[in-house]
Order: sequence, then structure tokens, then C-alpha cells
Amino acid sequence: MNSPYQKRQNKDVLSDLLPQAISVLKKTIIAPLFSDNLFHKYANEKPPLRSELFTHQQMEHHAKRLAAKHILTKGEPSEKMLKRLGENESLLMEIHKLLAETVKSNAPIAPAGEWLLDNFYLIEDHIYTGKKHLPKGYSKGLPQLGNGASEGMPRVYDIIVELISHSDGRVDFESLSGFINAYQSVTVLQLGELWAIPIMLRLALIENLRRLSTEIALDILHKNLANFWADQMLETLDNDPKNLVVVIADMARSKPPIEGAFVAELTRKLQGRGAALSLPLSWIEQFVSDTALTSDEMVHLENQKQAAQQVSVSNSINSLRFLNNTNWRRFVEQESIVEKILNEDIDGLYGKMDFYTRDHYRHVVEKISKYSAHSEVEVAAIAIEQAKQYQGDERKQHVGYHLIGTGAIHIEKLAKVKLPFKDKLKRSFARIPLFYYLLSIGLLTILFCWILTSNIDDALRNWQYALLLFVCAIAASQPAIALFNWISTLITRPDPLPRMDFSSGIPQNQRTLVVVPTMLLHTEGVDELTEAMEVRFVANRDDHLHFALLTDFKDAATQCLPGEDQLLEYAKNKIIELNKKYGQADPVIFMLFHRPRKWNAKENVWMGYERKRGKLEELNKLLQGKD
Repeated sequence: MNSPYQKRQNKDVLSDLLPQAISVLKKTIIAPLFSDNLFHKYANEKPPLRSELFTHQQMEHHAKRLAAKHILTKGEPSEKMLKRLGENESLLMEIHKLLAETVKSNAPIAPAGEWLLDNFYLIEDHIYTGKKHLPKGYSKGLPQLGNGASEGMPRVYDIIVELISHSDGRVDFESLSGFINAYQSVTVLQLGELWAIPIMLRLALIENLRRLSTEIALDILHKNLANFWADQMLETLDNDPKNLVVVIADMARSKPPIEGAFVAELTRKLQGRGAALSLPLSWIEQFVSDTALTSDEMVHLENQKQAAQQVSVSNSINSLRFLNNTNWRRFVEQESIVEKILNEDIDGLYGKMDFYTRDHYRHVVEKISKYSAHSEVEVAAIAIEQAKQYQGDERKQHVGYHLIGTGAIHIEKLAKVKLPFKDKLKRSFARIPLFYYLLSIGLLTILFCWILTSNIDDALRNWQYALLLFVCAIAASQPAIALFNWISTLITRPDPLPRMDFSSGIPQNQRTLVVVPTMLLHTEGVDELTEAMEVRFVANRDDHLHFALLTDFKDAATQCLPGEDQLLEYAKNKIIELNKKYGQADPVIFMLFHRPRKWNAKENVWMGYERKRGKLEELNKLLQGKD
């Protein structure tokens, strides 16, 4: 047990430590809630992207005015987007932490703050996506503005900012498409800008959420400050009423902000607590009189502001969801003027190709424009005009012949393309690849040989030295070949073959036959082949897709062997069974093409002519009506 002396000593120690503890508490808990640093930090933020709300028609008129006003910079492009995204992420994380701590303390938060908390996972996901799809230097490749509030920023970013500002953050496919269409009726956007729209929309929405969240955080700080002074007054009223005027004087001397959140919270906490608090309530009325408003009017305006914040936050978050749910390939192709011009291809063949082929053609147009004085629209028009000159020539009348085929060189001459040295070097390699391949391997072999033989003893005889060099050359050639093959994969890119789009089915005029060249050996093998063919059909059903076995018998000393007729009949019956099973719409889905042996005098044997290659060749002749 502690003695009375020890208890008294402990009490004295606690009395000495209590003021220090209260001081620490104020610094660690109270100060962060409404410190001057946080007030200053959030108060200096830019206002949300919010301007006069426009109707759909007004939006289109505004887009045209914007296009006429934009002037592109001719100076060195700058990179600001990635840095700003990082700053937005840091601030949003900080405010999210503040909101979470406020909720943990059971303090109420505005509806807009609840939206931020509930959907912060979505904001984090879009920040991550923005970093992933916004590599360093990306915005430098986009046309940048030389005038206006967005000077030094990509033109397409300012377009998106204007759209968000006049729709209060609410963006959908119709409004976005209408705005871009109206803008392009005055100034055509580049393909790269159209592809950048989802990225810029994401960045602008995150920027808007940053600005809105700082307003929410500032309101929380104002409420915390109001709660602090209200608690001080209520505590003084309960314990020492005569000093209430001192607390009010302290509050007045601290010069609190004349803000709706502060006034609304302080009024809410003090109203209805008795006549003794009429003095601070009167002070509040005097306090807000400089704004030519009453406290009730300021509270009403604060409620309106919170409602507007909720709408803006919800609109921005729903627009982030729109980003994830939109088919941006379809959007770009719908808005691209280059796409509309290329679709004028004779017979409409370009429009029937798959997306990756069309995108490859557009990238070629983009590259030619980049290194010439012509715009992308002009380059696409040149390619179409050249294709029309060869009408009747099935190959040359296709626009792809003039973009990725032999005709591309002529298009580049017409567009007066000035390729960089790196591309010219690649073109040179492509013209005579074998020469450069062998030359490179030879140079690497010589280099490796020199390394191997640099320290050879001079006492060797000539024939010994020559023999050693020969052996070293053979040894050095292997790593030289392996090294250059690896280097080749880094410096060369394969050109994708043009492909048709059969995602919605194969058209009637392009019926397709899938054949399996094989040999008929025994009935078990026939069962396996027909079963595999059935599996392929079930996995790739199409009204105009057919499957066939392309067969012959194994090599033999005579033209026919016993039992082969029965084996062939068995295979025919299996094909007939499959057609009966699946051939309701088309009775000839599965086929069997069999050919007899021919005498090969050179190999002195009866065999299928040219084996597998011969089977395919003869089938092509049959399909062409030549056999």
C-alpha cells in the first residue's frame, strides 16, 4: 500500500504534468483539426470545374466558339499532366484520411464527403489506370495550347475541362460525342487526340474531385473549429458562467473565418441551450453582418452549397464509371474524320476489315502526316484518290495497297514525307535484308575472332595460325548468329497481315472450308479424325463454315491394297452420319475428299502425288474448277 505521503506526492506530480499533457494534447489532436497550415493549404486551392450549365444545343455552340478561339503553341511542348496526377493523388489520399478520422470520431460529414468515402476505391483505381496509360512524355506528343487559361496544356485536355465545367461533371456518350462533333466542324482533331480523350477525361475528373474534396475538407476544418469554441462555451457555462464572456472574447480575438460551415455549426451547437448563450448568438449576427447576410441566410446558403457539392461529386464519380463502361474503339472510329474518309474505299472493303487492321491503316496515315506538311485528313484523301485511279484492279483499288503495300512509297512522295534517319535505316535494311544479315554476322564473327586470337603466340607457323583462325571463326560464328538473331527481334517489327472482320459471321460470298490433310490407316484413326472434326465444328459454328478431311492411303507397292475399299466406305459413312446429325440448315457441312495413289517412278512406289502439299494443291484446283 502507498503511504499518505506517497499519495500526496503522486498527486503533486500529476498536478505538475497536467498542464504539459493538455499542451501536448492541443498540439497533437486539436491543432491538426483546424491548424492555420491546413486552412491556408486548402483555402488556396482552385475552385471546382463548375461554370454556367448549358443545354445540348448550347454545348455545341460553345464547342464551335472554343475551336475558333484555340491557338496551338509553336514552342517546345511541356509535360505537366503526370506531375499534376501525382499531386492530385497525394491530396486525395490526405483528405480521405481526414474524412475517415472524422467518421471514426462519430462526427457527421456532408453527403458529398460520404460519396467520396464510399467510392474512393473507384477513384484509386482510376488514378492507377491514369498512371499506367499516361507514360512520361505522352502529353508532349499532343498539340498544346499557346493561349488561354490552359496555356501549355494539351488542347484535348482543355476541351474536356470545358465540357466538364458546363455539365457540372456529368459526361455521357451523347454529350461527349456531340461536343467533339461540334468542335471538329470547325477544327479537326488528330487521331492521337481522339485516343487521348478517355485519358484526359479521367485526369480532368480526378482534378475536379481534388478541388471538390478540398472544399469538403475545408468545411470539416471550419466545423471542427466551431465545435471547439462551442464546447468551450458550453463547458464554461456549466462550470464557470461568469467567464463565458472571456471565452467569447478569446474567440473574437482569434478572428475565425466568416464561412457558412463555421457559422452553421456554431449556431446549431448553441441554439436552444438557454438564454445565457444569447450573447454568443448575438455576436454571430454581428460577426456575419459584414457580408450583408444574416446568420439564417448564411446557414441556408451553406445548405445549398453542400447540396451542390453532392451533385458535383456524384456526377464526377458516375462519369468515372462511364469511362469504364464505354467502348472507346467505337467512339474513336465514330468521331474520326480520317476513318470516314478511308471508309470511301472502293467496294467498302476497308469497313469490312477487323479493328486491328483498320487501326493499323490509321496509324500509317498518322505517321505519314507526322513527317510531312499535310494533315491526317489530307493524307487519307490522297490515299483514297490514288486507289480510285486503279478502279477495276482488285488489288490496287484497295486503299491498303497505297498505305501498307507497294503503293505506299508513291503516297509518301506525294505527301513529301521527310523520314528521320532511324526510319530510313530500317527501310534500307528491309530492301536487302539478306545482305545486311550476313554482313552483320560476319562483322560480329570477326570481332569475336579478334578477341579469341588477340593473345596468340607469334611463334606459330603460318599453316598453324591459319588453322587456328579457321577453328576460331567456326566457334565465333555460333554466338555471332545467336546474338544477331536476338538483336533482330529488338530492332525489327513484323507487319501484321490485313484481316477481315468475321466476328458476326462469315458472309455468303466468302464461304470457308477448313480441311485436315491426313491418311486413312485404320477405322480407329477414322473415328479419331471425325470426332476431332466434330469438336472443331461445335466450337466454331457458322452457316458458311465447312469442314473436310483431305485423305489418301499410305505408300504401297501396288495401286490398291486389300481392305482399303471397306476403310474408305467406313469413312464416308462417318461423314454422312455427321451431316445427318448437324445438317438441318445445311446438309453438307462435313466433306471427305479422297484421291487414289499414283505411280512415282523416281521413288519406285505408288503414293499420293506430292503427299500433303500435293493434296492441298489439287484441292485448290478443284475449287477453282481447273481439275
